[in-house]
Amino acid sequence: MTIFLKKGLIALMILFFTNSAFGQADSIDVFVQTQMQQRRIPGLQLAIVRHGKIIKAGNYGLANLQDSIPVSDKTVFTINSITKAFTGIAIVQLLETGKIRLDAPISQYLTDIPDTWKSVTIQQLLSHISGIPDIMDEEEAVLIASDPEEAWTKILQMPNEFKSGEKFSYNQTNYLLLGRIIEKLSGMSFQEFIRKEQLEKVGMPKTLQAGFGATKEIVAHAAGGYQYQKGKLTNMFFSLPPFLQTAAGMSSTAKELADWIIALQSMRLLKQPSSLNALWTPAILNNGETRGFSSLLNGYAAGWPVIKRTDHPALAPVGGNRSALFVYPNDDLSIIVLTNLSGGSPDVFIDELAGLFIPDMKEANGFGLSSSLKYLKISLDKVGYKNAIEEVKKLRKTKSGFTATEKEINGMGYKLLSQKRVKDALEIFKLNVYLYPDSANTYDSLGEIYEILGDVEPAIKNYEQSLKLNPQSKNADQHLKLLRSVKLN
Repeated sequence: MTIFLKKGLIALMILFFTNSAFGQADSIDVFVQTQMQQRRIPGLQLAIVRHGKIIKAGNYGLANLQDSIPVSDKTVFTINSITKAFTGIAIVQLLETGKIRLDAPISQYLTDIPDTWKSVTIQQLLSHISGIPDIMDEEEAVLIASDPEEAWTKILQMPNEFKSGEKFSYNQTNYLLLGRIIEKLSGMSFQEFIRKEQLEKVGMPKTLQAGFGATKEIVAHAAGGYQYQKGKLTNMFFSLPPFLQTAAGMSSTAKELADWIIALQSMRLLKQPSSLNALWTPAILNNGETRGFSSLLNGYAAGWPVIKRTDHPALAPVGGNRSALFVYPNDDLSIIVLTNLSGGSPDVFIDELAGLFIPDMKEANGFGLSSSLKYLKISLDKVGYKNAIEEVKKLRKTKSGFTATEKEINGMGYKLLSQKRVKDALEIFKLNVYLYPDSANTYDSLGEIYEILGDVEPAIKNYEQSLKLNPQSKNADQHLKLLRSVKLN
């Protein structure tokens, strides 16, 4: 590690405990600092909105490691694909003026496109279910050709990836086309339309000053970009050509994004409450389901990823695996977390942070579990996890519709394991074997927990059963070889 990085990381550790917007550390500061340490995030900016007001803002760590520059109120972060949420609002603003319909085919607005694209709707572009080929090589994060014009020419000749509406497939071409439509219908560039209709209306001077184009342009007070490669922290640079800045071209601050959310929810950016529904309702696939990035981000609306669930649903724009903002409309709560680490993944812990304001969102209270598993957890917390099998028998009799799937129970066991509750996790994995005796995976997980506890004989026994049920299991085979060698020695 270079000298300047050592100094920077030392300064970072000091700043963990000194640098928040209100000076004195509180439970939120402690939570954020813990997450930064665990995830090795150099710099982070936070804003929390409750009941239409910013109730907490914080700056943590270093914006620039090379020169040990701390994150401050002036620091501007690249927000990557959170830009798509601005694009979604722009489309709904045009919807309110009657210039566009979400269910209209894009051929009503664009003519120089292949025949196979013409029936795709505006909504399908917004929600990444169009099937149109992607102009980006997502694995390499580069255009499919070195020159933008060449890339456009190439994609016009490519076949569609699937029938529109068939599945979710994240795709930057969708937002390239939306940008062209915005420019045609508004009579101004996408960038100018966003400035006029959102940034200036809200009052976002730092976002306005940062402009578009990400890190290729000189931006005052811009946070550096970092990533870990083979365990080593390295610089990361990000930029997009102008025609793709609808997808990921903006930079901002947590405080200004908080102001933007407040303006959106107070109807300063949109005129009609129904417009929020149009913005935030996830698209439905041809099979009637919703899909998104993951089991958490399980839907996608008009530029806004959606967390579709019964309890505390949320809208969750995320960017570059480094920044996220969650809006909990039913709870009148919004949380913005911006970081300068690709891989910082704040979307993974924002729900837990929300639990500091909404008690039943705390993991300790069973949030994230199905209603059946929540009943089981509450019961086992009272009577002890050694009674797991008996409690499930009781709940099956007393709770109508009680179900406990193999996947859910397995997840519950690993959650307990992550909380260092190894003995409780053991009982949950035993329960899964009892309920699903024909599953190789349940025995594999039980073998793993016994291995962690150092109980070699039962670990071997369960791995053997897992391998018997699934002879192709490389994991069980490898662990068996290791445990048998340990036993022999």
